[in-house]
Parts: sequence; C-alpha cells; structure tokens
Amino acid sequence: MSRPIPVARPRVIAHRGASAYLPEHTLAAYARAIDQGADIIEPDLVVTSDGVLIARHENELGGTTDVATRPEFANRRCTKRIDGSDVTGWFAEDFTLADIKSLRARERIPEIRPDSAAHDGEFAIPTFAEVIDLARRSRRPVAIYPETKHPTYFAEEGRHRDGRPIARSLGRLLLDDLARADFLLADRVLIQSFEVANLLELRHTLMPSFDVQLPLMQLFDNVCAAQARIQSPKPPPAGPYDVRFYAECGDDLEKRYPGLAAAVGKPLGAETAFADLAAPRALAWMREHYATGIAPWKNNLLQIDANGVHPTTLGIDARAAGLQLHTYTLRGERHFLRQHADGTVLPMEEEIAHLLDAGVDAFFCDHPDRGVMARDRWMGRRSPA
Repeated sequence: MSRPIPVARPRVIAHRGASAYLPEHTLAAYARAIDQGADIIEPDLVVTSDGVLIARHENELGGTTDVATRPEFANRRCTKRIDGSDVTGWFAEDFTLADIKSLRARERIPEIRPDSAAHDGEFAIPTFAEVIDLARRSRRPVAIYPETKHPTYFAEEGRHRDGRPIARSLGRLLLDDLARADFLLADRVLIQSFEVANLLELRHTLMPSFDVQLPLMQLFDNVCAAQARIQSPKPPPAGPYDVRFYAECGDDLEKRYPGLAAAVGKPLGAETAFADLAAPRALAWMREHYATGIAPWKNNLLQIDANGVHPTTLGIDARAAGLQLHTYTLRGERHFLRQHADGTVLPMEEEIAHLLDAGVDAFFCDHPDRGVMARDRWMGRRSPA
C-alpha cells in the first residue's frame, strides 16, 4: 500500500498580529500571535515626520488610533491625495515619533470585533524596531513579513501637511532598522509590496548595498479581469500604483521595468492592471527580475461553483514560473466567509484546506490559532503514518 508523499509545512502568517482578538499592529497582538503558534508576524509600515517606521495598516491614523479624540491634534486633520484617491484624516508623516507614542490603538472594525474593541486605549503604536525586537526575543524562531505601504507616495509624490516633500524610501528605512538589529536574515525576513518599482529597487540597489538578498513577495490586488468566472465583491481590478504614477509622469517605463511590457504583451501605462501581471510570461519576468513569490487575494485562487471548490489557473501559473505562493486574508467571522454555490457558508478552516490543496505555501490569517490548527490537520491527513 502506497503512502502519501511528505509535503513541506505551510506557514501561518499572523495578519497584523492576532488581529481578530486584539487591536491590529500592536505589540500585544503580535505577541498573542506568537503564543498562538504563528510562524510569521506581519507589520505594515509607514513613516513618521522624523523618519521612523511604525506599524500601521495605513498612514491615515484616524481609523486605528484615538487621534480624533485628541484636541491637541485637531488642527492636523487634512485631505491628501494618496495613490490617486482623496483621503481625509490625520497622517503619520505629519506626526513625530513622540506624537505617535502619545496615541493609543483602537479596533478598526468594532462592530465585527467587539471583544477586541474592549481593549481600545490599552496599547501604544509600535515602531518597526520594536516589532523586530519582539521577534528576536521569541522563544522559538519567528519570521517577520513587513509590507511597505504606499512606497511611491512616500518617496516621490507625498507631501507633509505644510507642503514639504516627504521623500522617504521605505525600503532603505526598513533595511536600516533590520541592520541595526542585526536581523538581516534571509530565513527570518520576507518583504512584500503591492507595488513593483520599490521591490526592484530593493533587489538591485538597496539589498546589495547591505550585502544581503531577502525574499521579496509581490502582492496582487484583485485579478478578476483575468479570471472573469470568479464572482468578486472587490472593486474593479486595479494595478500597481507605481506603474500608473510613472506613466502619468511621462517616465520611460521600459527603462524602469525592462522587459515587462513584452512579458505582459502590451505597452505599460496608467491602465496596467494586476490582471496583466498575472499572465504566465509576466510571472516568469517577476521571478527572473526580483520576486521570490506572489501573494494574491484568496478569492483569485479558488473558484466556487455548482461542482464544488477548485483552484484557478493563477496559482498553477505561479508554480510553473517557480514562484512561491502565499495568499491573504483568512478571517473566521461570518461577515468575511465565502459561500458555496447553494448558499451555505464555507468555513475558514475548510477554505484553508482547499488553498493548501491548491499549493499555497503560506497564508495570512487574522485568527492565528485557528489557522495553525487547520494547517496541522491538513498536514496530518497527508503525512505518512
């Protein structure tokens, strides 16, 4: 009787920490995720006015901190254009680190996560350096998976409230923090972005200057244009903002992204979408030029129809290109769950199993404990007795 072939152990990524249980991007949420068995913790990174990386999902602070209740900061509320959209609020780049440390974290979706909201006001906003230190002090090896948020905005387009250019390279600041902590470790750090140019800069300019090559992961927003059969609640497919920005600036896109237009099969421009980057030749271009893997939205990896749950071609094509395959975001609350064709709910643990069957190497999860259990059950069904 034949035995199953042993498979590599997929990794559970604590999405913004144990964000189903505690306010996201806090040291408490990251520590809880480590206690729950997560293999990797994920800090999103933005920068303060004095050049310090902090862990926030967005540079707009109103959604996840108590800044709106602080009269001393009322005059810093403003409207900025970020990645092509007008956003009103309070922005990290207009606050010093000392200002940031006076704020307290709040639950982003309290109507869905009231237990987490009960902890509003308890936790400070961590720096990236503090997140690194937490991972270093863990009793077992834990990796970190920072995302550079809006890197083109911070480096090229963004302005402080007084009009001064921000002009900060998130990639350089990230590597500086890792170097200071002696944590430039290829087996403990992965870097991700929805943009392309900053990953190319990391691979070919910044990381060589630090004598290191860390894994780089290309995040994908919705690629439904490439897989129209998938019913999607997300908005129409967008593309990497950097491509749009440089196209609208009139830059030489062939010089900036050499060979990508040929791989996509059409000229690059403001309308270049993630669907274009999902083409097999484009995936091969990423692998050749910078990417260790891709991390698409989970709904673009699984098709649900009357015949059941099936993998789409995106994951298959990524594997064929030699790319690792990660996916985001697994959440257990009913509000976020997908449905079978007959309207019944697809439990998070069942969706995880389907994604692992489809070849996913790692998955972002708001409930790290449940993600670990689902991964371990899946492994148990496939390991030799």
